[in-house]
Amino acid sequence: MVQKICFVTIGATASFDQLLQAVLSNAFFQALEALEYTHLLLQYGKNGKKLLEELDTSTAPGRKINRHGIEVSGFDFNTKGLGQEMWSTKAAQDRAEGVVISHAGSGSILDALRIRVPLIVVPNTSLLNNHQVELAEELAKQGYLVHGRLDDLPAALGSSEAHRKKLQAWPPNNRGADPSGRGLAGVMAEEMGFYD
Repeated sequence: MVQKICFVTIGATASFDQLLQAVLSNAFFQALEALEYTHLLLQYGKNGKKLLEELDTSTAPGRKINRHGIEVSGFDFNTKGLGQEMWSTKAAQDRAEGVVISHAGSGSILDALRIRVPLIVVPNTSLLNNHQVELAEELAKQGYLVHGRLDDLPAALGSSEAHRKKLQAWPPNNRGADPSGRGLAGVMAEEMGFYD
């Protein structure tokens, strides 16, 4: 059986239980099932384990949670970063291309964009001095991702399926030369308009 993985990250610094609740809803599981996803992998942070455990209280310790035919698993934090989990959504011999759903933290967004898989970004609107909505709106406008909303994630999941056909490469090529070989400093310099 070919796997299709939806990886969700809420980030490392701020809790985002609302995103976890949205992806653990029946409506979201129905959307995953309709789009032939097989796995939901959650990076649930420091407070989210309880939400995952509440999903299926009948599951014995060590057994896998399964909802609507979707295998559900999760972890709190990975000290080595989330690269392996994000790469698990990339198409391979035994895997169809999946999706990354992320909070709107710039580090998580850049990591997913570099892998070039469909990305749904959901801003945490409860944060103070919030820049996440503007970042998600602008990157969605430029065609890099789907701007998801907590109240309608199943629709965003459907939009990501259409979006996968027209993914934009990151980093953007604004002047003809590929800045990706120069690392983050080169990308930032190009984005700021500093040319050699």
